[in-house]
Amino acid sequence: MRLRAEEFRPRAGRYAFRVVQPRPALRHTTLVDPMRDWGYLVGDHDGLARLAGLFSFAAYSPHTVVHVPLRQSIPRDLPQGVPVDLVLVHQTLGLRPSTWPALRRGLTHGVPRTVRTDERRTARHAADWEDLWERRWDRLPRTGRVQPAVHARTLFLSGARDTFAAASVRVGRAAGSGPLAKGAVKGYDVLCASLTALLPLSRGRGTELDIGFQAYPPLAHFTPPGRSARRRRPTAASP
Repeated sequence: MRLRAEEFRPRAGRYAFRVVQPRPALRHTTLVDPMRDWGYLVGDHDGLARLAGLFSFAAYSPHTVVHVPLRQSIPRDLPQGVPVDLVLVHQTLGLRPSTWPALRRGLTHGVPRTVRTDERRTARHAADWEDLWERRWDRLPRTGRVQPAVHARTLFLSGARDTFAAASVRVGRAAGSGPLAKGAVKGYDVLCASLTALLPLSRGRGTELDIGFQAYPPLAHFTPPGRSARRRRPTAASP
């Protein structure tokens, strides 16, 4: 997959970071803060497909911060919650969420970029994580799970190669299966997948982050896969 993006080089104190944002923005994708209540990521096919690509890109870019602005997306009828942006960062980079406001102020004068992802490689490493999770789901090391944190209305997901690859596959699955769901043609949001298994365990109620599909209105543009597009009615001049 090829993704259009914009690259920035903001500084926080003595350190400079490489930050990548998708271009154009994911206008029809929204994320609800999972640290306050039930986390819900919902988007249309384009938004979820590109987000899957961004997770894949993050998996193999340990020195890059992936920033996905979602707070300004078109509002949807979502569960009560606080909309947040999304940041994907490798655990080895050591970026603290408290540093983010200073970096975000430096996201100006970006340079257009095209980033590439390898779906086969991503699927292979995602399968490695899924296999490890099935065998040791309750004893995974810290690097075997995505660590979430929220600061400055931004959800930080700190992970590693295999965890981000697993997240990419799950988001991609939602992008593919969502348009086929029964309620999609009526404009309902459809629960398709979840990232909860990638998050840390908790003795009480753990953090939940589910993924849903919803076609953006008006629905005249939306045709479920496998169904022929509606033919335009002929005009009076048509034969």
